[in-house]
Amino acid sequence: MADLSKRREREHLSRRRAPHYMRLAEGAYLGFRRGPDTWHARYRGRDGVQRYRALRDVQPQDYEGALQAAQGWFGQLGGAAVRCVRRGTVRQALEAYLADLQCQGRWAALNEAQNRFELIVFEDPIASLKLEYATRDDFDAWRDRVAIGRRPRTVNHYFRAVAAGLNRAIELGHVGFPAAWRLRPLLVEEEETRVFLGPTQRAAIIAAADVHTAAFLRGLEVTGARPKELAAVRRSDFDGQAVKLAHRKGSPLRPRVRYTVLGIEGVDFFSEQSRGKLPQALLFTADGLHPWRSQTWSSRTKEAIARANDKLRGRDRIPPKACVYSFRHARISELLQLHGVEAVTVAQQTGTSVEMIEKTYLKFIPSAFQEKLALLKA
Repeated sequence: MADLSKRREREHLSRRRAPHYMRLAEGAYLGFRRGPDTWHARYRGRDGVQRYRALRDVQPQDYEGALQAAQGWFGQLGGAAVRCVRRGTVRQALEAYLADLQCQGRWAALNEAQNRFELIVFEDPIASLKLEYATRDDFDAWRDRVAIGRRPRTVNHYFRAVAAGLNRAIELGHVGFPAAWRLRPLLVEEEETRVFLGPTQRAAIIAAADVHTAAFLRGLEVTGARPKELAAVRRSDFDGQAVKLAHRKGSPLRPRVRYTVLGIEGVDFFSEQSRGKLPQALLFTADGLHPWRSQTWSSRTKEAIARANDKLRGRDRIPPKACVYSFRHARISELLQLHGVEAVTVAQQTGTSVEMIEKTYLKFIPSAFQEKLALLKA
């Protein structure tokens, strides 16, 4: 879809009878017909009927005039998409996305997105840029600033979150051009990023952590859960034998719920965490009151690792790339290697797939089960 706000792109449009259209909002489009160089508008209402209008009094080079004329016509139609057409800044667009999450009651997603936007967007110059004037160069430059001191994988993760927010803002009526933020992901070098911590290393980290972080890490150790999953666990999610965990996956995002069976130590640990708490109370919090945030558990785990390494020597020292996810990786690897649990069961208990288990943890899978996997592929 062409960016009609740019004169050069309009001049390179192919000559044809039908106009080239650019989406402004849900069902609302601005068009430009190359040849006679005339502006047009198109609108599809809730009844599904397409309506067209030639904007005859607008000069070929007057994009602003064409946009205003189109919006005026949309307003006369009284369409829902038109009532929310907004020409705001990048920050205002992302704030509209946050408000939408709040309306849907998606509190966890709202909290995560808001923290992320405050970290990488709201204090950056791009925040005050009008979304409809933002170009690919603007987003390239912004991503370069975000990338300073961060790994490409992390930058790609941050960028996808911002792009998702802006795409939703367009659906909510903000004027902008998704092609501007449709960037290729940064190249991520193939490397082993998973660190497998042994029992001594994990115990040292937990001992060096504050009481709330220690409980959180211990919870990851006995469940193999993702940090975000464990942070959302409430008292009612523990039934005395298993804990209910959930993560969102797919498009559209849908919750994937599972019940992870706990060992004897896990049952005792979760029973202790549950004592005296109401059904809707979170089992794990950052300070006894506030929910965990990714930035908080990451920084606190790094601090605990640094303190633990002050006392550890030789092979027991914790690798620099160790992180909170290392406790999940350790649980999965030990279920496969030490306890001989089949990959199918491990995948179900930890919320992953057999394919991912085979790809990432093959060296921990017993040879007998490796042979079974080979037969499945044959």
